[in-house]
Amino acid sequence: MRALAPPRAAGVLILGSGNLVHNLGSYRWNDPASPAFDWAASFEQWARAAILQRDFDGLANWERLGSPARLAVPTPEHYLPLLSVLGASDDTDRIDFPVEGFEGGSISMLAVKCAAV
Repeated sequence: MRALAPPRAAGVLILGSGNLVHNLGSYRWNDPASPAFDWAASFEQWARAAILQRDFDGLANWERLGSPARLAVPTPEHYLPLLSVLGASDDTDRIDFPVEGFEGGSISMLAVKCAAV
């Protein structure tokens, strides 16, 4: 997971775009402001804790969490950019969540920022 660390150290900005939780099949199209499904909120809470603890192995193997993970990440293309950004981070980086919230109950808008202190 640390393959992007050398370019970042050389000043290259590493940016990933996706959604931590992204399940369009469960999206509440008639109520985009509805609260998160329990499984979506649970997965996001787990991921936040794993990110802050720098548990990159756990994040890379999210499928091991079972049903909530399969619902939160039914296909990985929206989740995998997070792993690239974290892989470029340094152990001393400050980790922030500058954007938060859910849309339609099943899309997490959580943004993760890793920046040098």
